[in-house]
Amino acid sequence: MIILIFFIAHWFLSLFFQTFFQHRYASHRMFTTSKGWERVFYLMAYFFEGASFLNPRAYATMHREHHAYSDTAKDPHSPHFFTDIFQMMKATILTFGDHLKKTKDIEARFAGNYPEWPFIDRIGSSLLSRLLFSVAYTCFYIAFATHWWMFLLLPIHFMMGPIHGAIVNWCGHKYGYTNFDNKDKSKNTTPFDFLMLGELFQNNHHKHPNSANFGKRWFEIDPVYPVMKLMHWMRIIKLRKAY
Repeated sequence: MIILIFFIAHWFLSLFFQTFFQHRYASHRMFTTSKGWERVFYLMAYFFEGASFLNPRAYATMHREHHAYSDTAKDPHSPHFFTDIFQMMKATILTFGDHLKKTKDIEARFAGNYPEWPFIDRIGSSLLSRLLFSVAYTCFYIAFATHWWMFLLLPIHFMMGPIHGAIVNWCGHKYGYTNFDNKDKSKNTTPFDFLMLGELFQNNHHKHPNSANFGKRWFEIDPVYPVMKLMHWMRIIKLRKAY
């Protein structure tokens, strides 16, 4: 039971900060916040993403490319140019690495206006940090696992961020229904997206990329949006448009 609680907590906390901080804030600037709170979110993203911490600058750059070239040959992770999800995931990791190391030329429109904290960026993206988190996860499992099959969950902990991204980009551009004609293949995979915290409302998101609420119809529930509304009300963040 302890292992399953730990796995579920890591899944949702890592995913929350990826969608809230790297996606909705770094990539789209759906809200503003003070420098102090930005640093708090930065640290929390690093801690909860752990072994798969995603550099906000590299994430934002690649994500902006994805929106600009959605489901075309220039899209860094369209599922329609790969035979399976693992090939797409590998290509995405390589592109992310190029942006992280600044070895790939980018268009000026994709650069800037994202949070940077060189100290945490350097630590979080280091091999040592990733290994230390991985060792910590493994030690936790050794201490509390009650069945051998639980250790099969460890690779998911190690690659949590890329796995989340692969699910969203593969399923969100292949399976489901559409509300809008976005001239791409984006889909709303499910009408209620709790497992991926609203990220699988891809069709809605590609139509309204700067909207903090990924749900657009009455039955489409984005679990992260009420949290953001509460933070807006508490003046921790200021939504670009409070609606």
